[in-house]
Amino acid sequence: MLKLMRERAGSWFIKVILSAIVIVFVFWGVGSFRSQRFAKVAVVNDEPVSLQDYQKAYNNMIAQYSRQFGNNFDDNMIKMLGVKRQALDSLINDVLLQQEAEKLSFRVSDQELVDVIEKIPAFQTDGVFDKALYQRVLSLNNMTLESFEAMQGETLLMTKVRSFVMDSVKVSDPEARAWYNWKDAAVKIDYVRFDAGKYKDTQASDDEVKAHFEENKGSYKTEARAKALYVHFDAKDYAEKAEVSQEEITEYFESHPDEFKEPKTVEARHILFKLESDSSPETVEKRKEKASEVLALAREGKDFAELAKEYSEGPTRSKGGFLGKFRKETMVKPFADKAFSMKAGEISEPVRTRFGWHLIKVEKVNEAKTFTLAESTEKIRSKIAGEKAKTLAYDDAEAFYDSVFEGDNLKDAAAVRNLKVTETGLFTQKGPEGMKNGPRFAAAAFKLSPTQFSDIQDFDGDYYILQMTGNVPAETAAFETVADKVRADLILKKQNETAESDASRFLEAVRKGAAMADESRNSDVTLQTTDFFKRNVSIPKIGYDRAVSAAAFTLSKENAYPESPVKGKDGYYVIRFNEKKLPDDKAFEKEKKAIKEQLLRQKQFKTFNEWLAQARANSEITIQEDVVN
Repeated sequence: MLKLMRERAGSWFIKVILSAIVIVFVFWGVGSFRSQRFAKVAVVNDEPVSLQDYQKAYNNMIAQYSRQFGNNFDDNMIKMLGVKRQALDSLINDVLLQQEAEKLSFRVSDQELVDVIEKIPAFQTDGVFDKALYQRVLSLNNMTLESFEAMQGETLLMTKVRSFVMDSVKVSDPEARAWYNWKDAAVKIDYVRFDAGKYKDTQASDDEVKAHFEENKGSYKTEARAKALYVHFDAKDYAEKAEVSQEEITEYFESHPDEFKEPKTVEARHILFKLESDSSPETVEKRKEKASEVLALAREGKDFAELAKEYSEGPTRSKGGFLGKFRKETMVKPFADKAFSMKAGEISEPVRTRFGWHLIKVEKVNEAKTFTLAESTEKIRSKIAGEKAKTLAYDDAEAFYDSVFEGDNLKDAAAVRNLKVTETGLFTQKGPEGMKNGPRFAAAAFKLSPTQFSDIQDFDGDYYILQMTGNVPAETAAFETVADKVRADLILKKQNETAESDASRFLEAVRKGAAMADESRNSDVTLQTTDFFKRNVSIPKIGYDRAVSAAAFTLSKENAYPESPVKGKDGYYVIRFNEKKLPDDKAFEKEKKAIKEQLLRQKQFKTFNEWLAQARANSEITIQEDVVN
């Protein structure tokens, strides 16, 4: 058992097991297992929430987060996410739902339960419910039919309450249109930019620099540093010992059939003629005509790749429109359907997708293929050998780890086993220079106190055991060592203050009626006008700038200027409303169904959460705080 726990120490399989053990000790206390003090962790309207149910909910939540975050999910993240409280809240919510179901006289019939269970894929053979499989799967998971069916019945009952609460929620056409107008509206703005970098004559005296340093000492700290000893158990060093039999290869081949199937793929080029989602029918037709003109050139013998470089408006233009090898499901459906119906060398008629019109030239068709055992043998051998090498490396790391004790010197302990020990120099959070997994190594090292050993650290199949040998904490840097940086920071601060001041004066002048063109000449800035842009996209001539975009969509004809200059990524902007364009009816009608479905889900979620919050507020709930804090 010890070996299994060591072997999986870096995985959340063992952490879930350990967490269950820890919970028992934390919640029950050594020697008081049968104590009634913590028999329940909460009471909801006189109905208890048992510790056993809480332990189960907590462990399930730990397992879910571990799958989501992998090795990044540690004790600190458990505390940050409040997993204990989350687990208890979920149980309290379940009790409230069950109590509501009882008030409403909701029931789950035997037939409803049977219908749901028979549709669970894990209990089906070739799409048909298999009773023997059902019993076997539950047995393997240490569950009885009665307990599983009771659990499913409770879930169905709570689902009925959820549906009862949410089914009254509706989304009207005007709501959907208002949301679509908000999401797909486009604006055009006039703007000038005051760039801090243009104030090149800005200076800072020595006294000012020193004063800035004194006021901002916290910004000028040295990095914490550490040094460590470590033993590295590299899986590559065990490759020769990792023997793989033909039986193992055959067994792997037979149990992983999908790994040896290669689906049909196509290699193609395309020429894209872009269209916006709200393009008028006239624009759509005009772009199609342009695509047809280029198609004629291709069919006359012009090189398709050169035509793509000249005419395509897609990101692959510089590569002659080459898309590489792709599977059918990786492309939008109209494009994929056409490309996968063509032969090598063929050029398609214009194909319409949400991106615009495409001309497609298929370069190569790679038919689906299933590899034989003989063709796959070396690939399988390499994979199994790699896993075995990792296991052998871990076994040695485990044996060494079990042989050392706190207070030992890593060098002495390693010498007994003839293991190489490496001593680092001082390193920061980036890790020792040249180490492949430097940041992860550093993260493990900085958690240790001097002379403390780490657990076995798994860095992508390379195993390490570390011992901290010294550290230098972060501290305020000596002024002399950072004087140049302080000066540069202060000058930049002054430049930004000047840019903001000039932008504010400019804005005040134009808000009082001065012509923006005249003021821009007086202030030596360039007045420009963007094309139309939508929310949260790159702004023509400016680039992606969330602050400028957000400010632009608050403006109107009646309120053409913002209250203050907008601090963007590249300076201070004074912007003015130019024009706003709403999406047309045809575009809305095309997307209305999907929009209403999306808004419905959002409203249902919000409605249910509000109902649940009200139910909690109207209930008497007591919590054993010392258990969940």
